[in-house]
Amino acid sequence: MGESHLGMTEKVVLLKGKICALKRFRKVVVKKNEAGRRIEKFARVSRDCKQLVPITAYLYSKRIKFVVCDYYPMGSLADLLAGARDLGQTALEWKQRLKIILCTARGIAFIHSQNPPKDQKNHKDTQLNVHGNVKASNVMINIDFTACLSDYGFLQLAERTEFFDTWQKIPPPLGDQYAYSESLSQKNDVYNFGIILLDILGRQGMKKEEMENGEFEFFVHEKEQKQVLNVLNIALRCIDSDIEARPTMEQIVIYLGDVLRVRNYSN
Repeated sequence: MGESHLGMTEKVVLLKGKICALKRFRKVVVKKNEAGRRIEKFARVSRDCKQLVPITAYLYSKRIKFVVCDYYPMGSLADLLAGARDLGQTALEWKQRLKIILCTARGIAFIHSQNPPKDQKNHKDTQLNVHGNVKASNVMINIDFTACLSDYGFLQLAERTEFFDTWQKIPPPLGDQYAYSESLSQKNDVYNFGIILLDILGRQGMKKEEMENGEFEFFVHEKEQKQVLNVLNIALRCIDSDIEARPTMEQIVIYLGDVLRVRNYSN
């Protein structure tokens, strides 16, 4: 199904016919007992939020380490955006994009609401309140265009290895200087969410001025254009170079729900 810096994702069919996604790690950085404790903690959190991909099983052996998650036949947000841009498939409508944005924001906000580790200076403690790997290829899409965020906590299990992530080959809108951040913090989750927003709003090489002039790759009704520009403004706040100026995910959900009035697009 795909590869990333953390490992490989495969589609598997269980004996009773259920289809799952198996995420195989290249290099796990914690020992067996600690890995088990961390995975179980991440699994408990993911079960409590419908915007997170649930972890259903895991294996830690000498030769192989993997987790099993739900399978999403629609693929990821990155799949859908690339399909429209590169393969001529039908582009997502604005209402669909908005629904995906709101679901993703709620998923990250739920993670950020978890209790921080008791000793925040001890990086060995499990950080349940940070995702760490927010990107378009980890936003999984349901058939009704709601979204679920995958790979929660995996950065605290496996080490990044040198691998060319195919989803990073296309520069994000607004220039090459904007790329996903790899630091483990809430502010970097917010930054990466902003990059997702820019990717949803614009094609490769698209400029801010083009967005402000309504030159989008998808059809936008006149009454929706203000919503699109408001989302652009949220994205720009998320990627502010002043880290402390970036909004919290709780604030972002409020902006999306109240200011843009998008609740009618959510389930």
